[in-house]
Amino acid sequence: MSHPHPAWPPLPLEEWGDTYATVHLWTQIAGKIRLAHMPWVNHSWHVPLYVTARGLGTGLIASDQGSFSIDFDFVEHHLEVTTTAGDYAAFPLDAMSVADFYARLMGVLDDLGLSTKIWTTPVEIPGPVAAFPDDQEHASYDSAAVERFWTALVSIHRVFVRFRAGFQGKVSPVHFFWGAFDLAVTRFSGRTAPKHPGGAPNLNDSVMREAYSHEVSSAGFWPGAGLGEAAFYAYAYPQPEGFAEYPVSPAAAYYQKDLGEFLLSYEAVANSEDPDTALTAFMQTTYEAAADLAKWDREALERA
Repeated sequence: MSHPHPAWPPLPLEEWGDTYATVHLWTQIAGKIRLAHMPWVNHSWHVPLYVTARGLGTGLIASDQGSFSIDFDFVEHHLEVTTTAGDYAAFPLDAMSVADFYARLMGVLDDLGLSTKIWTTPVEIPGPVAAFPDDQEHASYDSAAVERFWTALVSIHRVFVRFRAGFQGKVSPVHFFWGAFDLAVTRFSGRTAPKHPGGAPNLNDSVMREAYSHEVSSAGFWPGAGLGEAAFYAYAYPQPEGFAEYPVSPAAAYYQKDLGEFLLSYEAVANSEDPDTALTAFMQTTYEAAADLAKWDREALERA
């Protein structure tokens, strides 16, 4: 499968679904290590990973045992742990089980004097097959597919960062949530929201309720889990009346009733004449659906 834009490579889920599932669980392990050390930040902004020049990383983890970072290098395909004390350790990313990855990463932390305990049950995944130390089922790694995924993330991150810059109200960083394995950015109206119902698998409802304590318009990118294909999404919480019927762009975007969100396939963006413009239009019009229908103070919240 070829695409007209090399920076937007094809991501057919059927070709890398097993790798996707394995890497998703690997990132949960790294993310939970960060969670174990970092102080709580509003809306769980202390737990995500970030797109880097070579893959995904935790950023600097401020630990009492010594600050460090964990990075997935999706170019040379290895996992790195770097400390501010000058220590460094790495191991190759290849076809290994989640259990083996967990053992290797925890062993590296032990050797560096950074021993960490985490809750080993996967979160936000319906019916996980096993806890991390016991999961021998997920053990796939297609390096070429992972590199394509990272290449797409870099392009998407660029568009998200530029879109984020147009808002001077409260707005999240552009960050990668390892729970649902999605890149996201969220704008806030500044007003409080109704109590969120929660309900995410293996995730305490209090986490969801704090995350959605205030009105939001959020957009993001899923590589495919639960949808059957890679797609962009946009939603509002709470959802204002008329949101589902609001005209959004580009023409390939649509409202998915069961999810309660607007969706736009990655393929539609990647194959468009100008992917950056197509994705920006989706983010802008779905934001306008939320902000206009809920009567946000756009003049005060936006920047030219």
